[in-house]
Amino acid sequence: MKSTGLNTGAILLGLTLGVCITNGFARFAYGLILPAMRADLDWSYTQAGWINTANALGYIIGAMLTLLIVQRIPAARIFQWGMGLTVVFLIATAFTHDYSLLTLWRLLTGIGGAMAFIAGGALAAALHPDKQSRNALAIAIYYGVGGGLGMVLSGAGLPWLFHHYPPAIWPYSWGLMGLVSAIFLPLCLWAAQQLHPPVKPATPPQGHLPLGRMIFQILGYFGFGLGYIVYVTFLVAWMKRGFDTATLISAVWITMGLGIMLSPFIWRPLLARFRSGIPLAAILITMAAGGLLPLVLPSVLGLILSAALFGASVFMAPSAVTSFCRLNLPPERWGRAVSLFTVVFAVGQTIGPIAAGALGDITGDIGQSLAAGGAILALGALVALLQKPL
Repeated sequence: MKSTGLNTGAILLGLTLGVCITNGFARFAYGLILPAMRADLDWSYTQAGWINTANALGYIIGAMLTLLIVQRIPAARIFQWGMGLTVVFLIATAFTHDYSLLTLWRLLTGIGGAMAFIAGGALAAALHPDKQSRNALAIAIYYGVGGGLGMVLSGAGLPWLFHHYPPAIWPYSWGLMGLVSAIFLPLCLWAAQQLHPPVKPATPPQGHLPLGRMIFQILGYFGFGLGYIVYVTFLVAWMKRGFDTATLISAVWITMGLGIMLSPFIWRPLLARFRSGIPLAAILITMAAGGLLPLVLPSVLGLILSAALFGASVFMAPSAVTSFCRLNLPPERWGRAVSLFTVVFAVGQTIGPIAAGALGDITGDIGQSLAAGGAILALGALVALLQKPL
């Protein structure tokens, strides 16, 4: 791609706004909206959790679909399809109260989000193919700044909407995010159109992955998928029991978003240094500490510190396993290994919300679900610590 620095910056901005939509709005913002939807629609925690499980199921389908077609269809086109699908059904969520349709719209949003997120990563990597340092920075901005920006924007606006209006206002929250996404969408589509990374033809598998020797990294990453989603889904619902102010909810969500935006720069030295499971273990124990802190220190300070720790680590677990694959496996096996970790993560992410919701209903305390999510992250850290270099 021949372009000016200004043009390259605009392209990266367009791709990054894609992650803002697919992750910050379409996936994570549900945690802000869940309490209002639950109150207005008289849902149990299990029903509320299922809505996010449906989104995670869509992510599995979208990820598998992308892996199947990426060797035949340009990444730019996959990204554009995924973005269009995500924005359409993000908006559609604002126009129904029907539980079955909400489930379907969340499923389709997950499919589109996964397609755009995965293909967008390939596009970001094509921005500076011959300049390794700039390429690494572009990828870090894409993954970190995009999702964090979505959380900052949703955290700055939605808590105040629910503060000034009754829970029945929740459709407008989806509509507002859909409107912002529709404004961002043309730049996202244009950015993808400027990049044309080569479509790599399918190649026969070359050797087997050493699954037995990777097992602790695999299990640790499964724990990440299972545990992190509980915190993101139900933290604000837990805050309704004594920390239900728009100012605090907004501050927590914005702090988490800023942590995500800074996280690539915080963790980069550790990721490059170790070939073992130490980076993933360190990231998971940081997340576990963040996830459990509100329960141990139920205060404004505890919540802000919790959000900072969690935000500064949550997006880095995928980077840890990607780095593990690159440092331990030959290049021809990287794609298969990363695909395996993607599926493992997605399965955990699918189980987490509905299981946590069911636990909240059984115990009558959604705090028990947060505790379980934090414990799973801590256990995942201990397991990942056992992973040796291959």
